[in-house]
Amino acid sequence: MKPQDYFSSTENPVKKQYDSLREYFHYRRKARDIARKYGYTEASFYALIKDFKNQMQGEVVTTDPFFKERSPGRRPKTQTQEVREFIVELRKNNYSADDIVVMGQAKGYDIKYNMVYELLCQEGFAPLLRRTIGEKSRLGNPIEEAPRSRALSNVKEEFSSNSIGIMVFLPFIRKYGIDELIRHSAYPQSSEIDRLRCILCFVALKVSSIKRYSKDDLWCMDRGSGLFAGLNVLPKAAWYSSYSSRITREMNLGFLKGLHQIWLRHGLLSDTANLDFSSIPYWGLQEPMENNWSGKRGKALASILAILAENPDSGIIDYGDTTVMHKNHDAVVLEYLDFYRNSSKGQSDELKYLVFDSKFTNYQNLGHLDGKQVKFITIRRRGKKIVDQIDQIPPDHWRNVRVACAGNKTRILKIHERKTLLKGYGKPGKSIREIIITGRGRTKPAIIITNDEDISPEQIIRKYSHRWLVEKTISEKIEFFHFNRLSSSMVIKVDFDLTMSILAYNLYRLLALETQKYTSFTAETLFVKMVSNSGRVKLTNKQIELTLKKKRSLPVILEIMEQYKDVSYPWLFNKKIVFKGATTL
Repeated sequence: MKPQDYFSSTENPVKKQYDSLREYFHYRRKARDIARKYGYTEASFYALIKDFKNQMQGEVVTTDPFFKERSPGRRPKTQTQEVREFIVELRKNNYSADDIVVMGQAKGYDIKYNMVYELLCQEGFAPLLRRTIGEKSRLGNPIEEAPRSRALSNVKEEFSSNSIGIMVFLPFIRKYGIDELIRHSAYPQSSEIDRLRCILCFVALKVSSIKRYSKDDLWCMDRGSGLFAGLNVLPKAAWYSSYSSRITREMNLGFLKGLHQIWLRHGLLSDTANLDFSSIPYWGLQEPMENNWSGKRGKALASILAILAENPDSGIIDYGDTTVMHKNHDAVVLEYLDFYRNSSKGQSDELKYLVFDSKFTNYQNLGHLDGKQVKFITIRRRGKKIVDQIDQIPPDHWRNVRVACAGNKTRILKIHERKTLLKGYGKPGKSIREIIITGRGRTKPAIIITNDEDISPEQIIRKYSHRWLVEKTISEKIEFFHFNRLSSSMVIKVDFDLTMSILAYNLYRLLALETQKYTSFTAETLFVKMVSNSGRVKLTNKQIELTLKKKRSLPVILEIMEQYKDVSYPWLFNKKIVFKGATTL
């Protein structure tokens, strides 16, 4: 086309409108002649004139009706370019396609797994090798800041999550009324997040095994974790520290009493409680801490002394306290007894036995327990003088007993039973039952003392052997629930941290008891094999559909969750949760 032909052409409709209106308004030609020249009818041209007048009303017209203003400089990025750079930068930090989808959807980007996968292939990224949970936790920091936490909106939507497996604990929270206990507890709440959601934020982190609380970028961008608490995403680390600073020991004790009533009401507490201390190392420099013995490190170090009470049958932890000091640690056993009896509130008081080691309390308090009609089983400290006396016991005063062990096995031990006097135990001259045990591999005999005169030595030995389970639980709490990270950037009140760890641990125990054949699994094993899972979340008007990825234990989870399909959750708009298995990987 020649340049002069462009200006005489009337093929472009926008250009034709501009030329015709210019002749009418600027050159003041007649409308009938202009309509005939440009191929309009008179009526249609008058309508065009009217529309143009309406469009140009006002003193200032901000938008030109025919010409687009060009802005100098580089063009602004489109959302497609922004999303592309977002995906590439995250992959450079070794985040998987699933992680990228989760963080992108939290930022509000409309991205799917296939889109991310194809883009990464186009950019030449090789597939990532399979990594452990620990390796994933050591990834570099994401480039984007997490969105602000707020209450979940009741709208239809779909998103991906790497942590929707933790939703399996919600039915137990509803079944045992833990949500109502939290609502009526003394714990504080914020102006934007109510009390229940605040506590569920802590539980979500605990059951997810978040190892480094300072590394909050990824879990703050996973909408599945936020869904657990009825939020869009979980709050950042600073919020947790701020909330924890408002917690008192009385609040934690009241909450533990409420949990105690729940466990008692559902028959999860038997007649025996195993008690033990745990030293929680403190690596800071400001707080004055007492030195306590750490069995794991084989030395005494600055730490916080905590007590745990566990039921040996169900594995439920009934009590915890981190306010124990050297000057009052002997009286802790009496404090727990008061806690148990005051928390029962008219329910059947079935506590008959307290089991603990030799350094848990003194002989005077053993006498107090006997006066309160409570049986105890503990170990007597072995001094050189006592060991020499045992060596003088004639061989014919010993007898063999067969004690049941795990796995339907038995073990033969050599015992000697007698009465002995303990300084400070009860009234002067009051004796106590003593059982001396020797067996394979023991360089020194073990001495069990108890005020129970009725049960057999085999039963006493069996009851005390269960006490080792509470030590195993303490070790697990330190490792899996990260209870020894008191100097992390998320400064949580240690007694509140213990209380939340107890709740999270008991949720794992409830899940294990529900599976029947996995009751002996630890919380870490349950997390790896059953809880740790990703998938899709679909929010509808009446329910929340969770589509979990394939996993060996997924059929077990689906079978358990099937019986809770009609349960509704008030903090999730009374919606029901439906668990499904994905048809693809």
